[in-house]
Amino acid sequence: MAIVSSAEAGLRAAPRATILQLRAPGFHTVDLEREASALVGSSTVPVVISSRCDLVLACGAAGVNLPERDISTHDARTLIGERLVGRSVHSLEGARAAEAEGADYVIFGPVWPSATHQGGDAVGVEALARVARGVRIPVLAIGGVTEDRIEECQLAGAAGYAAIGLFE
Repeated sequence: MAIVSSAEAGLRAAPRATILQLRAPGFHTVDLEREASALVGSSTVPVVISSRCDLVLACGAAGVNLPERDISTHDARTLIGERLVGRSVHSLEGARAAEAEGADYVIFGPVWPSATHQGGDAVGVEALARVARGVRIPVLAIGGVTEDRIEECQLAGAAGYAAIGLFE
């Protein structure tokens, strides 16, 4: 999963990604809607939008990814129906809670130190492996993922990875 902040960045990342997540917290709603519509309309891979169920519906996106402290998975599902609902989590307990609520996948980390996840301690590959073994839904590793670390994520049981810098 490539996490991008604009349609332009998403279209650059799409050939190397299986899914795109539009995450642009500093954008005003009208600007975010414009970027989301452009990305959904042009992307060759599914697009999820961070935290904005309203824009998922307005743009016809594939789903939403929710931070751990956002609305519940149940509430998101009520709003967007059977579209994808993912949740970013930082612990096995958070992953289990997301699964119990009906999330389709979780993004777990930060696994390694990352410039884009400052303030959160890196949890390490062993924690990633515990989460991957502890839930039945797909787990995507995030935080410090590089080309050299992709195999390590897979060996730990992650279904994939989410990254910002890797796709820039």
